[in-house]
Amino acid sequence: MATATSIVRSPAALLSAKVTVSDHKPTPTVQFSRFPSKRSCFTALLSSLHDNNNDDDNNNNVISHPKPLSSSQLFNSVSNGSRLRVAYQGVRGAYSEAAAEKAYPNCEAVPCDQFDSAFQAVEKWLVDRAVLPIENSLGGSIHRNYDLLLRHSLHIVGEVKLAVQHCLLANHGVQLEDLSRVLSHPQALAQCENTLTKIGLSREAVDDTALAAKHVALHKLKDTGAVASSSAAKIYGLNILAQDIQDDCDNVTRFLILAREPIIPGIQNPFKTSIVFR
Repeated sequence: MATATSIVRSPAALLSAKVTVSDHKPTPTVQFSRFPSKRSCFTALLSSLHDNNNDDDNNNNVISHPKPLSSSQLFNSVSNGSRLRVAYQGVRGAYSEAAAEKAYPNCEAVPCDQFDSAFQAVEKWLVDRAVLPIENSLGGSIHRNYDLLLRHSLHIVGEVKLAVQHCLLANHGVQLEDLSRVLSHPQALAQCENTLTKIGLSREAVDDTALAAKHVALHKLKDTGAVASSSAAKIYGLNILAQDIQDDCDNVTRFLILAREPIIPGIQNPFKTSIVFR
């Protein structure tokens, strides 16, 4: 199991670490094979900081790595009118989609069925970025994504935090007293346990909050609700029976922004360094 820690440093603290975190730049897309080779080396995860004055002629016998992008290059590339394709795990209406759109407001959010699929999509140039959850203030770390960071050759180039506000959704015409069970992601059900117990609903876990909403709407269920976002209610045409049903209002998920290339942060702002211990 891999674990990680993040340390906020001033720009002056940047010396020779094999890591970086900052933000953004688009790239083209191409087709990819379904089963890329897995990598577990430590350097595949973390961004290597190099002196911009290094002469490529001195590295003829060394495997080349992508040259880190500067913050100014990033700004110019994002502002030139091109639209980033950003992968997230889940279906439309998922909290991860909201995080992707918060990180890149004008992006094309691309749903992936699994976390691993989002990593692959970036590596194989189907998308430009991936926005994936790494920890929740109530549920803790998402260990699966820590492990995937070691297996794939992507770089952490930023983060975004999203306040999670759960809603109880049902089909139109269904009242609260009509419900006997509720569907949602296991973590969402746990975060609303007290509220759901008071209402008297049995819980059934599914892979995604938005997928629960989609299932309830698609099958026109009358005795089943879903715990999901207000965005999912709009997308799937469901009614919001109750809002903010989480037991703790301090419910925030931190998402990592992943890219193929590392990015050197500007010296005018503090930046965060992420280190993985195996």
